[in-house]
Amino acid sequence: MTNDAGAWSIRTAEPGDVSAVARIYAEHVLHGTASFEEVPPVVEEMARRMRAVQDVGLPYIVAEVGGVVVGFAYAGPHRPRAAYRHTVEDSIYLAAAAQGRGLGRALLEQLILRCEATGRLRQMIAVIGDSANAGSIAVHARAGFRMVGTMTDVGFKFGRWLDTVIMQRPLGGA
Repeated sequence: MTNDAGAWSIRTAEPGDVSAVARIYAEHVLHGTASFEEVPPVVEEMARRMRAVQDVGLPYIVAEVGGVVVGFAYAGPHRPRAAYRHTVEDSIYLAAAAQGRGLGRALLEQLILRCEATGRLRQMIAVIGDSANAGSIAVHARAGFRMVGTMTDVGFKFGRWLDTVIMQRPLGGA
């Protein structure tokens, strides 16, 4: 998928993208509250995570600008128990320089389309780190997610307690 101006494109992630994905994610781990991880995973761990998502037939995509990966998104299993097999959880991360250009929304929309195309998924859950993450909350709301709750003070990072916002969106004809 390419935007109308051709400024960016979205495609399926490949093994060669893992270093860029790891670098983008590390910035969020070290400096942001979207992820509650505190130590960035090494490249090999990010490769393992990408394979795990793709091995179960779920989408893992990247956004490129000028041939450089500047963002990624994937839909992973919401929970491991079998009854949750029709529900996925989305994750979206952008490099700082790529934020505010519509790439987050484009990644989310493409992720939703690819999940719906599987024909087997019913719900997508967004677990948004930090209730102050207005950008992510707004992007999800514009994509049809509704607020289902906030878990208060469930994460502790950067010397403060953080909330987690839960949003949900039906997929396909659900």
